[in-house]
Amino acid sequence: MTSSSMTALRLQSQDLAGLRASIREGKDQSATGRQRARGKLTAYERIDLLLDEGSFHEIEPFRRHRASGFGMEDRRPHSDGVVTGWGNIHGRQVFVYAHDSRVFGGALGEAHAAKIHKVMDLAVAAGSPLVSLNDGAGARIQEGVSALAGYGGIFLRNTQCSGVIPQISVVLGPCAGGAAYSPALTDFVFMVRESAQMFLTGPDVVQAVTGETVTRNGLGGADVHAGTSGVATLAYDDEQDCLADVRYLVSLLPSNNREPAPRVPTWDTPTRRTDVLGDLVPTDPKRSYDVLSVIEEIVDEGEHFEIQPGFAANVVCALARMDGHVVGIVANQPAVLAGVLDIHASEKAARFVQWCDAFNIPLVTLVDVPGFLPGVAQEHGGIIRHGAKLLYAYCNATVPRIQLIMRKAYGGAYIVMDSRSVGADLSFAWPANEVAVMGAEGAANVIFRKEIAAADDPDAVREQKIKEYRAELMHPLHAAERGLVDDVIDQGDTRAALISALAMLRAKHADLPDRKHGNPPV
Repeated sequence: MTSSSMTALRLQSQDLAGLRASIREGKDQSATGRQRARGKLTAYERIDLLLDEGSFHEIEPFRRHRASGFGMEDRRPHSDGVVTGWGNIHGRQVFVYAHDSRVFGGALGEAHAAKIHKVMDLAVAAGSPLVSLNDGAGARIQEGVSALAGYGGIFLRNTQCSGVIPQISVVLGPCAGGAAYSPALTDFVFMVRESAQMFLTGPDVVQAVTGETVTRNGLGGADVHAGTSGVATLAYDDEQDCLADVRYLVSLLPSNNREPAPRVPTWDTPTRRTDVLGDLVPTDPKRSYDVLSVIEEIVDEGEHFEIQPGFAANVVCALARMDGHVVGIVANQPAVLAGVLDIHASEKAARFVQWCDAFNIPLVTLVDVPGFLPGVAQEHGGIIRHGAKLLYAYCNATVPRIQLIMRKAYGGAYIVMDSRSVGADLSFAWPANEVAVMGAEGAANVIFRKEIAAADDPDAVREQKIKEYRAELMHPLHAAERGLVDDVIDQGDTRAALISALAMLRAKHADLPDRKHGNPPV
């Protein structure tokens, strides 16, 4: 090769490096300035925070749109408003795409969508998690139906990826109209307060149609979706904390549905005593306590990752480790609504159970439930149908399933909370457990109402009948004597018993009936 040819190659290499730097920095510095003025990072800065240092491999950075007309022919920036590629989180491969709102406001066009389709297809082929960093202005109006078709391709892939690879959506800016459906189809949705919003129709349309006046955050901000609608998993004050938690969540997830979640060493011994549980959980079934303190006591090093803590807080869903292995925990929360199941709690727990089953994560269910929430609003809102979602999810799950009855387990809610009758592999109970159709007071008032009404001292008779019912049908060994509880264990043995049972079930294999799919009560 001649020296002039080598010089030409060096010049080309320098030009290429300069072009890459230009794309990263953004040709329009005013757009970058506006991004920073809003307290937002650029797409590349977000990817740098998300991934291990130096691990990002970008694909199609030089892609440009083909649209013409409406002023588009003179505006053909490289990348077309989305950064795509792969890298590592804690040394494990993930794929990522990030809207670059400095280019066309991050709006989606044909080329933009094709890049996302490509990275989604690669994620499935490689069997690696997919993280999307959403900050876009919706469909690119100038490209018309091609932009809409691009969204359709994303939604199709979201659905095909479901249960195959973990999908995480991070909403860091506007996500309006059809664009909001992609996060809704994924497994987890993270949002940042003030800068992130999701809605199908914006405040102006809402006001024009209904007359209601609402701000963007009031309509679809992070706290709305994390606490009211249940669309978001978690809400954060800044992007740094948000992306740090995404990294932590990924460390708990399997890469795909064919691999186990990663096990990590722990100093927390499997046989550690948990005697403090006797103090944390009152024996009086009417007294409240925080079930999170129970979870922290039984899992490795007290660490857990709670899913949707701000939504339907009367049930807790969390990922944690026991003896280094990832487990999914579903628990009634007596500190909120006495731990009853209602419409939102049933839906929240059902989706979590379904997700754990899809990715081979064992389930531990901590039961302290007085029943379903009574009321006209709940019945008219479809509590039967929504409660059936949780029942269906448990009945359909083939992963190892262990139930622990801590105190009360009444009525249909006991059945729904992964009882032996719906397929739990093992059921343990603490010595103060009460498994019954209803509480002793209610049962006595129903069964002995005539006798109580006719008595000279109704209160004394009522108390006597309550004691009789509790002694006959609610004593701690009642369910165990009938084989519905496998063992009644001391609170101090809880961690050891659960870990031993999970180890025994680790190679569990269960087949569902041959069918295309079931018809859950969605």
